[in-house]
Amino acid sequence: MTLNSHSLIAATLEAKPKTDWAEVRPELLQATLETIQMVAITMVIAGIGGFLIGLLLYTTRRGNILQNRPLNFVLNLVVNFVRPIPFIILLVALGPVMLATIGTTIEMKAAVFGMVVAAVFAVARIVEQNLVSIDPGVIEAARAMGASKARIMFSVILPEALGPLVLGYTFLLIGVVDMSAMAGYIGAGGLGDYALSKGYQRFNWDITMASVLIIIVMVQFVQLFGNWLARKIMRR
Repeated sequence: MTLNSHSLIAATLEAKPKTDWAEVRPELLQATLETIQMVAITMVIAGIGGFLIGLLLYTTRRGNILQNRPLNFVLNLVVNFVRPIPFIILLVALGPVMLATIGTTIEMKAAVFGMVVAAVFAVARIVEQNLVSIDPGVIEAARAMGASKARIMFSVILPEALGPLVLGYTFLLIGVVDMSAMAGYIGAGGLGDYALSKGYQRFNWDITMASVLIIIVMVQFVQLFGNWLARKIMRR
């Protein structure tokens, strides 16, 4: 790095704007509420959709109660295709689909669309992996007693996996908070957008760090609550 570059950075840091917290506080509150809104919508849609796909992934496996190898193969193929794509790249790749369905590739609507697509397949795999850990003997015992497939699913499989599923959803919820922060790159609002536009791009490190701190607090709360709820369920 040249001397001129060092001088430019030093001058920029020295010229750091003074933070008017009376103005920033309501903006931070609004950004926090936007983040919560994006995360909540994503978790409701992806949580339900991903759960159903994950349940199908598990129950259509060979030897399971809804064995269907072609369906299982297709579901696995789709999940494995979408899951490895980094979220920012996925947002770009979904551009034509967003334009055709919601009419925009920017702002909160587009961010939530991308977050749902990314999260639904992550949920599906988390659900499947937790259901696979269930003792097959429990299911076989229910089948031997003549329980219907629906009864086995909702009275045996889900209760057995409920605690681990809570931990899995907690892990995913934290990932969705991270996604909402990255969605700031498309002007989606929320803490990520606020930290980027009002903090980083204006060299206001106070705003940047305040946004990061709020995200950390949110993640800690979610993790602690998820751990507590999972422990309570597994002690029953």
